[in-house]
Amino acid sequence: MNTINNSLQKVLKWDIKEFLKAIIGCFLFALAVNIFIVPNALYNGGILGIAQLIRSILETAFNLKFSFDISGIINFAINIPLFIIAYKMISETFFKRTLVCVIFQTIFLTLIPTPAASLIEDILTCVIIGGIVAGVGSGMTLSASGSGGGTDIIGLVISMHNKKTSVGKIGGAINVVIYVICGIL
Repeated sequence: MNTINNSLQKVLKWDIKEFLKAIIGCFLFALAVNIFIVPNALYNGGILGIAQLIRSILETAFNLKFSFDISGIINFAINIPLFIIAYKMISETFFKRTLVCVIFQTIFLTLIPTPAASLIEDILTCVIIGGIVAGVGSGMTLSASGSGGGTDIIGLVISMHNKKTSVGKIGGAINVVIYVICGIL
């Protein structure tokens, strides 16, 4: 355990406790998405929401069927240019931590099975429970100095250059665009 902790501190500048907290946060986020959001044909905000839209378009427009939810993999692919931005414009440590978190998030989104039908009949209840669990997971990841990538990176870069904006405002604006597209579809 000491060797793992030393390696984490050397490579990611993270101790084992903070690393595990971030990974558990990634797991909770993915669990909430796959158990409460996806079975109700709902979409997330942020880059994952864009990935879910792409998945839906691939499934409906091209009649493609997948044995697992590919939105996590699409999310990772969309994040690749954002990783480069994080490395160049934010910091190497933030880049490494974000990369690790998005890798784990992708694994969890891919491996956690999505039920064919919603576990709870009331969609509002699913959204509330899913939002709470995903929020706790995201909060754990962020409080451990990790990041789920996506709009966090975009928001940080923009807020670093424009002090009048915040990560939350940027994320909110991106989410409005995503939800308008979801509404149209």
